[in-house]
Amino acid sequence: MRIAQMDWRMVEDWLRHDDRGVLPIGSVEQHAGLSLATDAILAERVAVEAAEPLGIPVFPAIPFGLAPYFQAFPGSMTLRVETLCAVVRDLLDSMKRSGFRRIVVVNGHGGNAPAGALAQEWMMDNPDCRVRFHNWYNAPRTFAMCQATDRVASHGSWMENFPWTRLPTTPADGVKEMVDLERLRTLAPFESRTLLEDGNFGGRTQRPDEDMLAIWNVAVEETRAQMENW
Repeated sequence: MRIAQMDWRMVEDWLRHDDRGVLPIGSVEQHAGLSLATDAILAERVAVEAAEPLGIPVFPAIPFGLAPYFQAFPGSMTLRVETLCAVVRDLLDSMKRSGFRRIVVVNGHGGNAPAGALAQEWMMDNPDCRVRFHNWYNAPRTFAMCQATDRVASHGSWMENFPWTRLPTTPADGVKEMVDLERLRTLAPFESRTLLEDGNFGGRTQRPDEDMLAIWNVAVEETRAQMENW
């Protein structure tokens, strides 16, 4: 259940019999021809679909994450590491004060890894709580399904091109040669844009929707298991 569809009394009623809650986290950054909010859209959607049959409350996704390397692409937003960690800590504190004790953070952006370390630190200070930091996109079954579908998958490529991240202006299927990732990691933002051009790291632009929905269904099931099996 989306928190956006609940009032405070409904949350209080939930917490009388269950202490589970879900906090998605994403990023607003360039994704080639896909939505700038791709990571936030996917993190919240997979969390909501996974939680739905369990009735677990899902908070709105934190839309912003860490994306300093994309700052030469207009519309790309970034927090500093200390800011992201402070925000996540404050929100975990708020959830605990409400009564949540088992929290799944569903992460949709690789750059947000420091928030996972923060979750471990937070549990050190809150030993009566449990937090799972779940990278839905590279969880074992989901990643294996991606690899079985197409081994060349990267940022801004087909693997993030779902019907709900695609735009009317998204290019049709094409293939881009993979960039030199080792070189990319050493570049300043304006140099990264020059190397990446459209922003896709490489691979096909799009795959058939039936392929994507098959991957999505696995991702939802795998995310649900994180919420269900404590």
